[in-house]
Amino acid sequence: MLAVFDIDGTLVDSRATILSATRTAARAMGLPEPDYEFVRGGVGLSLTEAMARLGPDLGPDEVDRYTDHYKAAFVTMHAEPGFEEPLYAGAMDLLADLKRRGWRLSLATGQSRRGVARNLARAGWADLFLSSHCAEDGPGKPNPAMLQAAITACKARPEQTVMIGDTGHDMRMARAAGVWAQGVGWGFHTEAEQVEAGAHHVAATFDDLTRQLETFAARQRETT
Repeated sequence: MLAVFDIDGTLVDSRATILSATRTAARAMGLPEPDYEFVRGGVGLSLTEAMARLGPDLGPDEVDRYTDHYKAAFVTMHAEPGFEEPLYAGAMDLLADLKRRGWRLSLATGQSRRGVARNLARAGWADLFLSSHCAEDGPGKPNPAMLQAAITACKARPEQTVMIGDTGHDMRMARAAGVWAQGVGWGFHTEAEQVEAGAHHVAATFDDLTRQLETFAARQRETT
């Protein structure tokens, strides 16, 4: 079995960081600071798409500047001594348990390659994931390209694969790739938004997510 994880809002609690960087970028552009409700809708898309969504009246060059201001704010925050975006409680335990039980693990995220590298530098992460895929590698979510790349890289099949994410963009990508769309209820999009986007199930807690993955694995064993 292959479990492909989103990062922001699924494994890493980046809500405060993303909101702060977005507001800093907006001030640098002379734009009103967006509220969290508006910002969360674009999380999971490629950064340029997300910034264009936040500035619908901006031209392409202005979107690029907005994106650059966001990146600069993000780098500044991460350079502060002791700064770290926390993992959700239970995330590392689940990843380690899946690895022990023979699951193949991969990442599919709207982050940049630099962001992926920063996360893979977390203690133990580099040994967990067989591959990582991001918006810089090709079409971003909800296009299925990065999920299909993960399936190929990990030598899996769509019917053996679960996409685990917190946004409708993740769920639409999963459905487009023909894999199990597993939502989580602690990130950026609501359960209702994920279900509307095609989630097969939305886990309320990491214990709930663990049970769902065990059920998925049991079904796979029955069919092989």
